[in-house]
Amino acid sequence: MARTNWKERITIDPGLHHGDPCITGTRIPVTTIVGSLADGMTAEEILDAYPQLSRADIQAALAYAADVMRQELLLPFKG
Repeated sequence: MARTNWKERITIDPGLHHGDPCITGTRIPVTTIVGSLADGMTAEEILDAYPQLSRADIQAALAYAADVMRQELLLPFKG
């Protein structure tokens, strides 16, 4: 299965939503979509809550998050 090309669906613009990556043509940040999935929402629930999104937009948000995670080094914090 080919990975979704998130660059076709995600815009990063300093003048839009503080420069956060958003679904193109909306002000919906990628973090809202990924966070909603992490909180247990289904793709259908997200599509119901944000009717301007498509299933492909959700896939693009996940592909973007996966690519970002490949570039970031996250270490556990022991406080």
